[in-house]
Amino acid sequence: MIEESIQKARIAIGNGAFDESRHLLDSVLDSEPDHFEARYTLAVLLRAQKQQKEAKQLLTVLLQEKPDFGRGFQELALCELSLGSEGSAIKAFEKAVEFDASLLESWRFLVAAYERKNDSRLAQATHQLEFLKSLPNELRTVISYLASNRIADAERLCRYFMQQNKTHIEGMRLMAEIATRTGVFDDAEFLLETALKLKPTHIEAEIQLTHVLLRRQRFHKAYDHAKALYEKHEFPSPQVLALYASVCFGVGEIDEAIGVYQQMIEAAPDDPALKVSLAHIYNATGESSLAINLFQEAHKIKPSFGDAFWSLANTKSYRFTAAEIDSMMSGLDDKSVSKLDKIQIHFALGKAEEDKGEYAASFENYRRGNALKLETSNHSREQLDIRISSQIEICTKSLFERLKNVGHDAPDPIFVVGLPRAGSTLLEQILASHSKVDGTMELHDILDLAKRLRGRDKAGDPSPRYPRILGELPESRFDKFGKQFIEDTRIYRGSAPFFIDKMPNNFFHVGLIKLILPNAKVIDARRHPMACCFSGYKQLFGEGQEFSYGLEEIGNYYKQYVDLMNHWDDVLPGFVLRVQHEDVIKDLETQVRRILDFCGLDFEEPCVEFHKTKRTVRTPSAEQVRRPINTSGVDQWRNFEEHLDPLKHALGPKLLDAYGIDPPK
Repeated sequence: MIEESIQKARIAIGNGAFDESRHLLDSVLDSEPDHFEARYTLAVLLRAQKQQKEAKQLLTVLLQEKPDFGRGFQELALCELSLGSEGSAIKAFEKAVEFDASLLESWRFLVAAYERKNDSRLAQATHQLEFLKSLPNELRTVISYLASNRIADAERLCRYFMQQNKTHIEGMRLMAEIATRTGVFDDAEFLLETALKLKPTHIEAEIQLTHVLLRRQRFHKAYDHAKALYEKHEFPSPQVLALYASVCFGVGEIDEAIGVYQQMIEAAPDDPALKVSLAHIYNATGESSLAINLFQEAHKIKPSFGDAFWSLANTKSYRFTAAEIDSMMSGLDDKSVSKLDKIQIHFALGKAEEDKGEYAASFENYRRGNALKLETSNHSREQLDIRISSQIEICTKSLFERLKNVGHDAPDPIFVVGLPRAGSTLLEQILASHSKVDGTMELHDILDLAKRLRGRDKAGDPSPRYPRILGELPESRFDKFGKQFIEDTRIYRGSAPFFIDKMPNNFFHVGLIKLILPNAKVIDARRHPMACCFSGYKQLFGEGQEFSYGLEEIGNYYKQYVDLMNHWDDVLPGFVLRVQHEDVIKDLETQVRRILDFCGLDFEEPCVEFHKTKRTVRTPSAEQVRRPINTSGVDQWRNFEEHLDPLKHALGPKLLDAYGIDPPK
């Protein structure tokens, strides 16, 4: 009813029926005074009634609540134009298209403004304007829906359009974007490959496909596409160059990646994002001083650049200067700074205050950063419950007895599972220091297989197709899946007979791993629940791990993880080795020998001296695993204990008692 009234109000504005529109909006706001879309429509009405100052005032409030609201910035720009402030209007139009690339009116103004000013951005703006004008109205609306994160609305409209226009290239690209946003990467890859068969010269589709392949960690396939794009043009676009550099990094062509980024920085020395991208490579390869210098240069160019500050914090050893802390504080007070930048700054400030021993201030920044991030999260406790309970219900002792040794017999993989921040990177570094073990990365292959087995099931289905289908598949399929895993992952390996897959979320799929690779090894990286959960809460992850942005959410997740791992112990005794992080810290050699024995490997001294091993590490623990074992992080959570009662409640008395944790107050 409310949405209908707002839509009628918008139509009334278009028809000049301002009194009717005001009546409709007042009726909505009387019942829901904070309704965002109703207040935005009221701002549109006020501008239409030549009440620009009042409209601007309302829009300013709305944009504080939602700093990435593209349509709001466009409306603000139109108000600024009416008030004679062209400079402010240009800035607002630029913000509008930054957050919503579908806004024709904003692009029209920017093209005209850039043409008058002989601005170097004219060509790009003109290209985007012409592209949008070429699209059907339905697809422009889809783009707008995606910009507002209205994924379900975007999918519904795009599917309807594609039913009538089955080979529309841009429609296929948008469906692929929707599939990517929802994690259905198989569909995204198929759609884009089909689009390129229809139009092989479509550069945007090629770029998009390469990004999808990167998300799937199909680095070598992505490399082929990116290199072809790179070599196709004498002067590749910055977008193509950045993509090629990123892919080179993914396949281990480190020098080539560094060279391309250096070339781009030379051409655009004031682009802070390029400096951060290059810095991440240096950090991953152990060149921390070079990384830190570039992160610092980036935030000096853009004082509110959250990514630069958070990246500095994420080195774990960096200590912020007073000037840097002041710059971050100013960024939080600046209304023009994006939500993402503010999230990153809050996490960085949390680290800065923690390093100073200002634990109350530190926690408040962590809390605010997590709260903002949680607003963008799709994590659902109900869906988690279903995922856990379905594994326990379906993956029984009788299932594994019936399907004993049906998979591929290769012993090559060593899976390290658990929760983020539980010490899995340390275990990987220890194992990768052995002459017979290759360290790879967090591989997505098991997760992708689980998604394929799940099929078209929607998240939250009370009886999901996977894992139920495990009891219905022909036995030969398990051997096929195992062989496929070994084949697909070979590209990430060296010449060693064993390799590590350190995807933490594989703990959901231990049963699947047992069925397709019965001779694989699985190690559960376990850490004290308070230490693990609070460390995760302090960490801003690049993607995924959406459960970590609330104390109750991460505590419940830990509890559910323990329940499932206990189930695997019951139905697959001896298949999983549990390694407690605190035991590794206390007695490294004993635990190293225990791990190697479990994996059928002879003891080698470099495994104890793991910090000397030279290899690329792509996780937040990159710098930590290059230092000898230390106890500095074991009890850090105790500095914040007075704030952690919600976490204790979520963990529950069983876990609290098991670890001797004081109950919540």
